[in-house]
Amino acid sequence: MKGCIYKAVIAFLFFTVNAFGFSEGVDYVKLANPIPNADKTLIKVFSYDCPFCYKYDKSVTPTVVSQLEGILTFKPFHLKTKGKYGKEASELFAALIVKDSAENIKLSSEMSLFKKAKMAYYNSYHDKKERWDSGAESFVAFGLKLSGLSESEFEKLKNTEEAKELMTQWEASYEVAKIQGVPAFVVNGKYLIYTKSITSIDKMVDLIKELADK
Repeated sequence: MKGCIYKAVIAFLFFTVNAFGFSEGVDYVKLANPIPNADKTLIKVFSYDCPFCYKYDKSVTPTVVSQLEGILTFKPFHLKTKGKYGKEASELFAALIVKDSAENIKLSSEMSLFKKAKMAYYNSYHDKKERWDSGAESFVAFGLKLSGLSESEFEKLKNTEEAKELMTQWEASYEVAKIQGVPAFVVNGKYLIYTKSITSIDKMVDLIKELADK
């Protein structure tokens, strides 16, 4: 009997520790102004200009997204206010996301034009120190060449209702980024994860799953 009671107490304590392992103000914060129409999503606010966004997208984001398959939909939000060509990058990324969507390609897939362009910009900017000093046209041309889009197709895609809607949604990125910078991960449009509290990918996934159920 004593053994059964002991096991029951241990099981209760284990459940309690895990159930209350994360706390608001330490691991996450509830946004005062939630991102609209973001239920059942994991949003990542990022910038091509951000070295930490690059590091996360190389080793953390893909693993986290794969473990949340079927639970949350991953949505990248590009921050146009950061980087010399932030606006141009947002327009290009939105156009590529629209094209991926039309071809039923997941943004986490290696076939995604958005992902290919994003990683190429990261690599050129942070590793090769490319700055496209000749202007915005050369910045955009880099992405078009990589993705195989013509200028006319790009113009058509970025002016679709879908691309315009994406860029309108991304306007919320600025208020989110003001809280702790980027990258910024938001669950269900309401809960911003404090990246400083992340000590492992598993812990990050557990936290996201807990917030997803709130």
